[in-house]
Amino acid sequence: MTTLFDSFQFGDIAVANRLVMAPLTRDRAAAGRVPHALNALYYELRSAPATGAGLIVSEGTQVSPLGQGYLDTPGIYSPEQVAGWKLVTDAVHRKGGKIVAQIWHVGRISHTSLLPAGEQPVSSTAKPANTKTFTPAGFEQVSAPRALATDEVAGVVAEFRRAARNAVDAGFDGIEVHGANGYLVEQFLRDSCNDRTDRYGGSIENRARFLIEVMTAVCEEIGPGRAGLRLSPVTPANDIGQDSNPTALFSHVVKELDKLKFAFIEVVEGSTGGPRDFAPFDFAALRKLWSGAWIVNNGFTRDMALETIAGGKADAISFGKPFISNPDLAHRLREDAELAAWNQKTFYGGGAEGYTDYPALAD
Repeated sequence: MTTLFDSFQFGDIAVANRLVMAPLTRDRAAAGRVPHALNALYYELRSAPATGAGLIVSEGTQVSPLGQGYLDTPGIYSPEQVAGWKLVTDAVHRKGGKIVAQIWHVGRISHTSLLPAGEQPVSSTAKPANTKTFTPAGFEQVSAPRALATDEVAGVVAEFRRAARNAVDAGFDGIEVHGANGYLVEQFLRDSCNDRTDRYGGSIENRARFLIEVMTAVCEEIGPGRAGLRLSPVTPANDIGQDSNPTALFSHVVKELDKLKFAFIEVVEGSTGGPRDFAPFDFAALRKLWSGAWIVNNGFTRDMALETIAGGKADAISFGKPFISNPDLAHRLREDAELAAWNQKTFYGGGAEGYTDYPALAD
């Protein structure tokens, strides 16, 4: 019987176990949105195959200056950022781990203070989101966006392509496109947000076009065996609102993307970081439309994870907050040991406290 601790193959990426460290925004990049030595240590501590994640998905890293939505999140569009990420990937690989870069564009979930001077956030829409983001002044209401012109969309697709190439040049084993949690990809996907009348709006086929173009571009650039995608069909995160027919929308998306044969899809089941039964959705039926690896996320306990893998309901489980306070999460789950509690006050920003100072069980 397959277990959570067995090896697996995500496309071209061979991993030692089926625990995935989910992408976690920590807001600790240096000046220029550049990763540095403290970030490298953080990932290194969670990368040993015997005790940590089989696969690490990095924190969201913006594909361009306009893609940033939170203070001190890293980018992957400048040579300095690529060099900084090389510190991280080298540290992970020295421990025998595997890591992919989550590449994202936040769209309208941003604030003008975080963007190039005079710029406002861009989105599928000009409708502002009723939510806050982390800025130099603390948590502030996000700024009103402008809708991307039709002829601008190709430029954003090209930014994702470049980010994928930069990630491979930085030593990542692959990439995950952030298509979840109310950021730019979902701002195009859901009709609760997308009010366009051009080829990227209206029908399901049109609203899915941006995501399909992005995934096609990254697969062409680095090969499908090193590409993945995160989706969240019903999450209310970042004021995205429910699509009028999420089953039809995401069934179309997954069926079309299956033609690309990329490595994996990671699915947030329910409300991100909240109730798994937030809204009705048949995740098992969605999986049947996908021929690649299937990773599930959101609120999994040890028993749930073991049962899900043993029952063949998913190929891997991604854990978020448990990896913050348990760098040796695989070891603790294997031994059924107590998990350390996290300190939410140190989630965003700061230094080593609440970042690299959580001890392993052996310590």
